[in-house]
Amino acid sequence: MPQSPSHPPTVLRLFLAALRLGLTSFGGPVAHLGFFREEFVARRKWIDDPAFGDLVALCQSLPGPASSQAIFGIGLALKGWPGGLACWLGFTGPSALIMMACGYSASAMGKIPHAGWLAGLKIAAVAVVAQAVWGMGTQLCPDRSRLTLALCAAAAMLVLPTGTAPLLVILAGGLLGWARYRRIRIPTTPAPLPFTVSHARGAATLLLFFVLLLALPVAVSWSHLRGLEYFNGFYRVGALVFGGGHVVLPLLQTQVVQRGWVDDGSFVAGYGLAQALPGPLFSFAAYLGAAARQPPNGWAGALLCLGGIYLSPLLIMAGAIPFWETLRRTRSAQAALRGANAAVTGILLAALFDPLWLTAIHSGHDLALALAAFALLFVWRFPAWLVVMLAAAGGQMWL
Repeated sequence: MPQSPSHPPTVLRLFLAALRLGLTSFGGPVAHLGFFREEFVARRKWIDDPAFGDLVALCQSLPGPASSQAIFGIGLALKGWPGGLACWLGFTGPSALIMMACGYSASAMGKIPHAGWLAGLKIAAVAVVAQAVWGMGTQLCPDRSRLTLALCAAAAMLVLPTGTAPLLVILAGGLLGWARYRRIRIPTTPAPLPFTVSHARGAATLLLFFVLLLALPVAVSWSHLRGLEYFNGFYRVGALVFGGGHVVLPLLQTQVVQRGWVDDGSFVAGYGLAQALPGPLFSFAAYLGAAARQPPNGWAGALLCLGGIYLSPLLIMAGAIPFWETLRRTRSAQAALRGANAAVTGILLAALFDPLWLTAIHSGHDLALALAAFALLFVWRFPAWLVVMLAAAGGQMWL
């Protein structure tokens, strides 16, 4: 819920905050959630930890890119559709523009080299997520039951296959939370988020999502328009993938490489570039559309593919969130959300180890830089974007 900040957010302020995150949020979707918490909860105090945890739990339970849906949901909660679109555009725009530009010269791209600055960015992501786990754990796991649930959720995430694992863990956490807390009167009812999306509009949005999911393949078969085929293919990828981030890559490879839209070498080169950029990995779609062998490619193909892969998860989020807001205020739902939020904390804890720690910390120098970054964030309260820049510089000099 909003925390009555001294300077309430406007649509422009939401866009600028999201733009800064789009320029500095390295490390993948889990790290992005850490950056979001630092920006919107800890620094600006536009929402609080329970509301943020509820939104993250919802996003982790829906198909699509969790970080993009989360920042869209924050903007939607604070300023309706204009706020949601402003947050999404600010967060997605920088990486999408870079990926689109690189798609024009896909055939000339090589593999992204292993540079010290890139290692520093990965280490910064470890520090950001560690701070998020600590903060969310303090707020969302204040008793032994929820702390135990969070640790069990982390253990489950480390042994279960990826993909649907976050959804299963959150559902299990919600069920255990309901069983444990349903008879306990919660002292405070969460204040409502200021949604301007009504239940009727939410239902209409969900209906539009399903209509497009069913109608687009029919339209493609009738029209044989390649641009519509691109849009349909990416719309279905965004609608059907759980876990977001790296989970979407096999589906994209099947969609574009096996159909001959993009060759395998260009696909791998673009994926390497996406790893080195801030912002959402789904911006990879802009590269694939721009690099397509046959028109519409270039900027038109990039916009078609980017619009397709994002439209479906944003429609799902916008349709579900007003019902989620009503549901979270009932006693049974609040009990379930206590468990679900603890499970979300466990999911972040597991991701802190795998993949972030395993891919970023390989030596004592790496650990020293990670500890320094964590100290700057947690003790000295440096902004996350500055810590990212300092870690990149440190990595280039010492790693």
